[in-house]
Amino acid sequence: MAFIKHSQCLANLTLPYRSSHSLTMPAQITPIPRPTAAAVLVSATRQHLAASLLLDVPSVTPAQTNKDVFALFDQSAAIVGLPVVENEQPIGLINRNIFMDSFARPFHREIYGNKSCIAFMDKKPLIVDGQISLQELSFLALDHGGKTLADGFIITVGGRYAGMGTGRDMVRALSNLQAEKNRLVMESIGYASVIQRSFLRPSQQALRTSLPDHFLIWEPRDVVGGDYFHFEIFDEGFFFALFDCTGHGVPGAFMTLIMASFLENALNADNRRDPGAVLAEVNRRVKTALGQIDHTQGGGAGDDEIEHRSDDGMDAAFCWFDRARRELTYAGAHSPLLLRRAGESEVRLIEGDRLGVGYAATPLTQSWRNQSFTLAPGATVYLCTDGMVDQPGGSKRIAFGKKRLCQLLLEQGEKPMVQQQAAIVEALAAYQGDEPRRDDVSMFGFRI
Repeated sequence: MAFIKHSQCLANLTLPYRSSHSLTMPAQITPIPRPTAAAVLVSATRQHLAASLLLDVPSVTPAQTNKDVFALFDQSAAIVGLPVVENEQPIGLINRNIFMDSFARPFHREIYGNKSCIAFMDKKPLIVDGQISLQELSFLALDHGGKTLADGFIITVGGRYAGMGTGRDMVRALSNLQAEKNRLVMESIGYASVIQRSFLRPSQQALRTSLPDHFLIWEPRDVVGGDYFHFEIFDEGFFFALFDCTGHGVPGAFMTLIMASFLENALNADNRRDPGAVLAEVNRRVKTALGQIDHTQGGGAGDDEIEHRSDDGMDAAFCWFDRARRELTYAGAHSPLLLRRAGESEVRLIEGDRLGVGYAATPLTQSWRNQSFTLAPGATVYLCTDGMVDQPGGSKRIAFGKKRLCQLLLEQGEKPMVQQQAAIVEALAAYQGDEPRRDDVSMFGFRI
């Protein structure tokens, strides 16, 4: 129900009071001029200001009696509170429920009816300027206590009474504002996903050209993620890498683009056969760009510099395969290689070095060792990020684990890679059950 305008109430109000009385507004009481609500609302709604909640609610003055207040409440059930205004400035608020309950008590009408309405006035209501933001309004309402949600709050414009806002409308506006912010964020993240996938596309195309029997699992925990895959073909072989950057979601995705850029710039004709050297070069570039300092070597940094120092990086496996020699060279930064030779009844788990790339604790001059393996036709090679093996699940709610993964690969090893991929995805989902996804999950496998 729309609220009754102050001028209309004061001009037309003549109501019966008991059987022998009538109530007519005193002639000296005149409407208080207020800013045009419509003009205030249009501007405030666009800017998400408190004035966007403005309702045109009548007010009373200290000169008016409790009989006048009762008449206004009785005429409109939609009025939840009546501001008390003196010299165009609000000085209090009369809550409908409190007033009506009190007035219904025996003899209260006779005792208080002709007294000033300030007798039932809350002298410390929440009064806000219409130009404050909805967020600031929510903080003020929280500090003011729960009565703001029930009583509402008074809105002023330029220090003058303009109207009221209700707690319900405030909560609804904040919810709508948050929903709009979430929508914009999700649209941005969705576009970020398009960008991230576009960075992966050249590697996927090169992979299909060079290795017909392969699979690639890339499942961000969120819309975007911190895992990344790189595959590049050269005349004498191919270079491939799988890495897991700090975090997941938007921060992780941002780090993948940084790392991908460093990798592309570091990889050249001289070092592509040496994955350990490529890891070391990327490490130097990352630490230099992010201003990282080795904690173990001090560095004389001040407290502020230490507090704001980046500790971001990645776990990664870099590999080179020489076609002529059929030799795979692997270097791992806290990321393993899984290998099954043709005819073997085991899947070998080859661990790399423990330190990751980047991170404040990794030295600028850190090196990673290469490990080489000659592979006969039919051998299968796998890389995975820790999101695969660390995913909790099962009856004991423990990690999927490397041992379980190796056993699964052994059981599926003779099948085409596409079928292996389906089996791995199904097994992980079954093991995960109703547990939430903990991290991004990525895995790459191929048959020589």
